[in-house]
Amino acid sequence: MQPPSSSRFRPRRIGIAGAGLLGRLLALQLSQRGHEVHVFDPAPHAEARGAAGWTAAGMLSPVAELECADENVFRLGLRSIELWPGILQGLGVPVEFRFDGSLLLAHRGDEGAARRVLDLLTHKMNALDSRLRGNDGGFVTPAQAGAQGMAPQALSAADLRGLEPSIRGPAHAWLLPHEGRLHTVQAMQALAAAARDVHWHWGRRVDHAAPGVLRTDAGEQRFDHVFDVRGTGARPDLPVRGVRGEIFWLQAPGLSLQRPLRLLHPRHRVYLVPRAPDLVVVGASEIESEDRSPVSLRSTVELLAAAHSVVPELAEARIVHGETNLRPALPDNLPHSETQDGLTRINGLFRHGWLIAPALVERALEDLSA
Repeated sequence: MQPPSSSRFRPRRIGIAGAGLLGRLLALQLSQRGHEVHVFDPAPHAEARGAAGWTAAGMLSPVAELECADENVFRLGLRSIELWPGILQGLGVPVEFRFDGSLLLAHRGDEGAARRVLDLLTHKMNALDSRLRGNDGGFVTPAQAGAQGMAPQALSAADLRGLEPSIRGPAHAWLLPHEGRLHTVQAMQALAAAARDVHWHWGRRVDHAAPGVLRTDAGEQRFDHVFDVRGTGARPDLPVRGVRGEIFWLQAPGLSLQRPLRLLHPRHRVYLVPRAPDLVVVGASEIESEDRSPVSLRSTVELLAAAHSVVPELAEARIVHGETNLRPALPDNLPHSETQDGLTRINGLFRHGWLIAPALVERALEDLSA
């Protein structure tokens, strides 16, 4: 992206508090626009996995997330899905990205829990339908498909075997055709590497963000504009809390899984997300705790048993990695973005970070240019 050609363009000195997903997207795009960008983060280096973005599975699921999200999150997700291909293409290195749908699954006996979710999704989609239509051809985004094209599609047993032969356990399945996934670790690495003109201040904690000012553990820094995207580190400036999440990476050579899966269950939602060449990410625990200790025995048993019940081939998979992290959440579990003269705050992305971050950044940069 080239700097604006307008004679009114004035490069600014920008300070960013936080080098998670939002911080990296902002740093890259602001530097490409010709601004002097400084990023501060307590992590010791760019590969340190402190931010929640490292741990997420990377599902781009605007419809499935409507179960717990509002219209704003849904619309941000639609816009972000339009933006991701261009962002990833501009990074200069491959980042795994697929957009061939996701699956909702339910075991026999769990029809009631599944029907509650499906009815809720259908109700919300129907309410949005008249505002989603329009198709210009080419790459069909969810917004262009309209609610009918995005709604869950019931699959027969034969249809499911045709799409995903490795799925054997569930009695019921629905396809969400306009959803996808990306490899979060590859993307986090590539975003930092592509932002070559950015001044990265690793090992520097921001204690307070104010208009034009970042107060760090090394002293006060002044800027033309400040972006506060610290997640759980933004306290006490924002009433943000951490919600513990736990995931596993399983290595399963020969497994043919292609799409993200969500198991609809009365007590929990378990997801399985494939990553090339032979990995599967299993997760979905949401625990109201800021404990960062290793994955618990309960989560290990519940998540992996559920994964095995969906894909029996995982019985011989190897657990190669377990990880915990804290999702930043505000009291209503919805994202918040505000801009005033000299300061933009974005926080509370909760479980929707990879789904909505590009659209939030686009909106923030529009506010900065206004």
